[in-house]
This record gives sequence, structure tokens and C-alpha cells, in this order.
Amino acid sequence: MILRTIIIPAAGMGTRLLPATKVVPKELLNVYDRPVLQFAIEEAVAVGAERIIVVIHPDKLSIRDYLRPDEAFVGRLRASGKATSGEALAAVQMPDTVELVFAYQNQPLGLGHAISCCSALVLPGPVGVILPDDVIMGTPCLAEMARAYRGGHMVAAMTVPALDAPLYGMFRLLGTPAGRSVAASGIVEKPNAGAEPSLLAAVGRYILDPVIFATLQDIPCGAGDEIQLTDAIAADAQSLALTAFRFSGHRFDCGSHDGLMDAAIERQRRVKRPLSDRDTKAGAVRLAARINDCPATARRIDGQTSVLEGTAS
Repeated sequence: MILRTIIIPAAGMGTRLLPATKVVPKELLNVYDRPVLQFAIEEAVAVGAERIIVVIHPDKLSIRDYLRPDEAFVGRLRASGKATSGEALAAVQMPDTVELVFAYQNQPLGLGHAISCCSALVLPGPVGVILPDDVIMGTPCLAEMARAYRGGHMVAAMTVPALDAPLYGMFRLLGTPAGRSVAASGIVEKPNAGAEPSLLAAVGRYILDPVIFATLQDIPCGAGDEIQLTDAIAADAQSLALTAFRFSGHRFDCGSHDGLMDAAIERQRRVKRPLSDRDTKAGAVRLAARINDCPATARRIDGQTSVLEGTAS
């Protein structure tokens, strides 16, 4: 399945990464050799997106500048004998086949609000969401999810220690987890210690049915006095299939100093290891993804098959 629209929310202030983020958007901080945002862009392109919507704050216009093609600069680098630098810059530019759109979130009202800012900009069909703070290395996560998607809402998931559960949205599961696609009845945002419904946590990748935009219009403020996307997903789960997808890649929280450092070390290792080793392991990852792919059709709680069609207004 190809997701025509991918939303990349990038309007947050990056308070966990101060003081650097006082002047530099957290999405433009480097993970070894490329900005955090670049990983999200490449993942969106890998899933076949026709339109990428980047949500920014008016104070973060440098993100727009980074994504703007600069053929003149590339040309100057090549002409001055810095061909390697020129090729590196050209390689991260947006493909001509993808339409880039910006949406502005003027107030920090939460992830749900950021998604709702895009309601008039999305193309028909399910919508993908990539939170750039969550850098996932290995098999492109959203493409892996799209292969297993059968309708409703799907959210990337990973198992976390009970001690960390209050930091995440935690899934309420339907039955015992088996395979990568796990049926769920809801998500509890940042549950109290000991009250988590499972140890399966939501991670920053989503495939959302377009009904989410109508739900977000009516959802009240939740944790942190913000409009929480997980609250809207939980509300929809009363009548729409909800799937937790256990992705095969390795996730790094690049909204924190430790996560950014760990991601940089892993990125360096992947870039510098021998080519033959990279090819062998990449092949193994692709094979594992095919073996673990879940072909089961997603169903609503009432037993009916979820509807895929829909046009966002």
C-alpha cells in the first residue's frame, strides 16, 4: 500500500535539548552526518508519498530553508572542487516527484492540534505520520507498517520496561500479542506507575484513517492541557480497528541528549562498516520483515471489516 500523504510535525520547541535549541530547531541537529529531520524525509519518500506536509512554528523557518532546493550552492561546491560535499547536499534534497507543503502551528497545543492543522491539506485516503524525534534505523518503519496495514488506525509499538510506562502512551490489548500486528482496544496516555494496561508502548509512527480529523475537532484537552492524538485514537477505537505494529527497526529518542548521542554512534557504525557487511545484514532484515508480515485483515471490535476508503475534508 502507498500512503499518498505523510505529515511530519516539527513545531515543538525542543526544551529537552536546550540550550542548543534556543536558536537551532531540534529537527536540524545532526545525527552524525545528517539532521534528524532528514531521516523522517527519507522514510516518507521510501513509503511512496506524493505529498509531505511539514508542520512548523513561525519561529522555525530555518526548517523551511533547509528543505528548499539550492542548486546554486550545489553548483558552487562542485565548481570549487568540493564535489563530495556537493553530492552530499544534492542527495538530501527532496525528489521532484514529491510535493512539499508547510502547515503552521502557531500555538503549542499538542500533537493532536498539529495533526488537525493539516486537515485541509491531505490527499484522499489514510494518512501517515512520522514524528522526527523518533529516529528508527533499519527497515523503514512506515513502509513496513504500510505493507501490513488493513484499515483503521495503526500505531508503531515497542515493549518498554514497566518503570518507563508513565512516559508513553500504552496500549490496551485485545488478547495475547502474536506476530507484528497486534489488535488493541485503546491507548492510555502516560498512565500512572503500576496502572499501565500493557507494556506495549506507542512510538512516533502512525497510519490514520481520515476520520481522525473529525475526531480531533471535538476531542477535549488531555494530558499537559494539550490536544492529545492518542486520546483521539482511543475515542475512534470504540468503532474503528486499532492495531499496534511491532516494527523491526531500532528506535532512538532524538529529542533527548542521550538519545541523540546514541543515534549518532549507531549511525556512524552503519555508515563506516564494510559495504559487504551492510548488504548481508540488510538482506537479512528484508527477509525477516517478509516472514513476520501479518496478512490478517484488520477488523472492528464489532467484528466488521474496517473501511479503507475516505476523503478528508
